[in-house]
Amino acid sequence: MSDRDNVTQLLARMSEGSPTAPDELLPLVYDDLRNLAHAYFGNEKSDHTLQATALVHEAYIRLVNWENVSWQNRAHFFAVAAEVMRKVLIDHARKRGAQKRSGGQRILLDDAVSLPKEKELDVLRLEEALSSLETVDPRQAKIVELRFFGGLSIEETAYVMNISETTVRREWTFAKAWFQRELTRD
Repeated sequence: MSDRDNVTQLLARMSEGSPTAPDELLPLVYDDLRNLAHAYFGNEKSDHTLQATALVHEAYIRLVNWENVSWQNRAHFFAVAAEVMRKVLIDHARKRGAQKRSGGQRILLDDAVSLPKEKELDVLRLEEALSSLETVDPRQAKIVELRFFGGLSIEETAYVMNISETTVRREWTFAKAWFQRELTRD
């Protein structure tokens, strides 16, 4: 049985209330969660206060402590994990009172959103832009969240959102252009 199948089975057990499933699940998803977190922090300045490991641990604790969640599969888990990681980053930046005084928690928005790699981005500014997109087009905002924060592929995003891959590609292209415009404004 593949790790992907094991993850889905463990998520089903978690949904059923198994007390051992979260401990069994962690080794199977930990590397993927860390890779996702490292992508956020990979090119960040060394003086940031939230480490990738802390982000993974905080997100995982929040994920496994949810009650009455019916996990569908691995893709669903990572889609929710992306949203949780985003919220952890936003909460951390807000707690530090960093919005404009100290520049906030800094991450690099990778070329998946078609911005130069050198372009540093404040997490709170990213959240503001994503919230703004959400008012214009909630589906595109969800696609950005799943692709950027969740690291999901086009195929996984289509599956999680129950839309076609063609629709995801089209919406992703538009959302990238929208974000490029929004995030390069001074």
